[in-house]
Amino acid sequence: MADLVRVEGGTFNMGSDLPSARKREKPVHEVELDTFYIAKTELSQQLFEHIMGWNYSYFACEFCAVNNLSWKNAQSFILKLNTITGLKLNFPSEAQWEFAAKGGNQSKGYTFSGSDNIDEVAWNANNAQKRSRAVASLKPNELGLYDMTGNLWEFVLDDMSRVAYQHSELKNPVYSITDDSSKTTMKVIRGGGYEFSAAESEVFKRDGATSNVRMPDIGFRLAMNDDAN
Repeated sequence: MADLVRVEGGTFNMGSDLPSARKREKPVHEVELDTFYIAKTELSQQLFEHIMGWNYSYFACEFCAVNNLSWKNAQSFILKLNTITGLKLNFPSEAQWEFAAKGGNQSKGYTFSGSDNIDEVAWNANNAQKRSRAVASLKPNELGLYDMTGNLWEFVLDDMSRVAYQHSELKNPVYSITDDSSKTTMKVIRGGGYEFSAAESEVFKRDGATSNVRMPDIGFRLAMNDDAN
């Protein structure tokens, strides 16, 4: 089972008004979150294969993050894992993800998750040699979370909208177009990946991928609300 880190609830500024921020990352808005848990690392291929019995990841290695699976594939894994464990694990919401990536209430305001020097904390275009790497092999951020910048993009709960930040709830927001997970929608991915540069990997950056797409640079990490177990 992946190690979960308790993230104390709090209030933070989500998004950015920096010149490098795009419309999809604006405006900065204050968000309040309840306490939650988030996995210390991206989900490993070892755990995924143990639960599902298959692993189609590129760059196969048991301690590398599982990839080349869709948002829907990952939901099937989570459903099976919850049945086995009795927990209520899921993806983090986008707001939970960003709060944790920024260091939660211990944030030091870094450009990347855990440092202003991307190579200290992230496998990126400068150091990854165009492939994903074993999880937790670089420095963690303020909360002890690894690879929140770089290595793989990470799916979150939310549907992607370029104007979501203009209309989102201020407490525990989750932007969703439909509650029917069988429908194909554009999902938010966060964190950057192994082929992305520092300029593309600032901690507020967000992108999207359809819920049925499988890519070698997209994975996920688990999360759980504080009242879910």
